[in-house]
Amino acid sequence: MIETPSLVDQYCHGVLRTELGLGTFEAHLSRTEGPPAPGTTLFDTQTGFAVRRWCPPLLGLEPHCTPAHYLARRRELGVLESGRRLLRGSGITTYLVDTGLPGDLTEPRELASAGAAEAHEIVRLELLAEQVADTSGTVESFLANLAESVHAAAAHAVAFTSVAGVRHGLALAPEPPGPGEVRGAAGRWLAGRGVGGELSDPVLLRHLLWSAVASGLPLQLHAGLGAPGLRIDRTDPVLLTDFVRATAGLGTDLVLLHGYPYHRHAAHLAGVFPHVYVDCGAALVRTGARAATVLAEMLELAPFGKILFSSGAQGLPELHVVAARLFREALGRVLGTWVAEDAWSLTDAQRVAGMLASGNARRVYGLD
Repeated sequence: MIETPSLVDQYCHGVLRTELGLGTFEAHLSRTEGPPAPGTTLFDTQTGFAVRRWCPPLLGLEPHCTPAHYLARRRELGVLESGRRLLRGSGITTYLVDTGLPGDLTEPRELASAGAAEAHEIVRLELLAEQVADTSGTVESFLANLAESVHAAAAHAVAFTSVAGVRHGLALAPEPPGPGEVRGAAGRWLAGRGVGGELSDPVLLRHLLWSAVASGLPLQLHAGLGAPGLRIDRTDPVLLTDFVRATAGLGTDLVLLHGYPYHRHAAHLAGVFPHVYVDCGAALVRTGARAATVLAEMLELAPFGKILFSSGAQGLPELHVVAARLFREALGRVLGTWVAEDAWSLTDAQRVAGMLASGNARRVYGLD
């Protein structure tokens, strides 16, 4: 009963341009610090089962076929053709792409072409600062060039994104650091990093966040589960409460990415603060057949105009497909149940579905 004809994927990455063997595919399917349990594979997860359910038919196979059979068909078609079929079968019509990951990943224009869709760039703040540092000889030139680069990025990107939670944790001091504090932190970081060193200094991370806030573009903040080995107690979005309060009324929207297993905390913040939005996509990919439960929990707390779909996909076009299919299935199951129980009208359910699928993202990112 619930239709979502087009989706805006408000946070994702490009897909790999190279052919993948079983081990490499699994490594991108489920990011862990080690191998799977003996006698199993990383397909033995909610995400792996969802891939086997939704992706084989797009490549001409039966649902639930074995991983070996699926990957053989993928290699038979080739990386370009299989990627094209998968992306075009996802129903995603607009991609917002974080270009800040290393690796042989497609750029936004390539993703758009393969998926017969639109694509826009999201600029990762930490990578931007690291690129500026690689070409700046002094603290003064680094800070001047960084300010210029943030301004230039704001002219072409639809949003900034930050992995401060991954690099340091979200329990950062909420206020912007002073000029002297920033210069001192920049001097220490530049002196010790060498070429290519990652930015994790809390003062510089705060400086980047406030530079993004000053731009007026939406600022996406990673929270919840992320890289293997990450201390997720440091990425609970509730740790952002003071920063959220400090940025209220400044004209910049904050989008809390991923969030799971703290998705209720993220939804709560979206319910309390007018400029906070919450992402529901990556949580659904992780939870697979339980996705409807997670989505219903977010709908308990966040206003319906504050929830946005994303895939969070990186590397595998299969993850775009799984995110889109699980979102549609979960949305249909949750809202359809409420309509069947006469708690909601079908008209209202359809309107809310359109908001979550694309309308909210188009409004937040100015896509129209």
